[in-house]
Amino acid sequence: MKTAVIYLALLVGQMHTLQDGPVIHLRPDQDFIKNEYGGATVELANSQKVIQLPKQPPTVDSRGKPWAVDIKNAGPNSVTVVGRADFSVLVPVGKVVHIKFTSTGFSSSQ
Repeated sequence: MKTAVIYLALLVGQMHTLQDGPVIHLRPDQDFIKNEYGGATVELANSQKVIQLPKQPPTVDSRGKPWAVDIKNAGPNSVTVVGRADFSVLVPVGKVVHIKFTSTGFSSSQ
């Protein structure tokens, strides 16, 4: 039974990976996220300490889904992602933070 649960968890994890959007590797000298990154995972490695979200992100991404990005921090330091209206979230090394934009502004979840 335990083995079946492990296999099921692996299968669900792989299915989730297949549904994810593209992965964008942010250059170490880039300190902002573009509107076009909506729907993608943005991977940070040796990045700036503060990364800016778009000033005016579109309400939907290129696939017609609500605009959102996953920020994955590969290190070596924690990164703060900031946006308009005092939005700020810390992304620790090895973690992924989901950031979405709605009519009321940015919000995040881990």
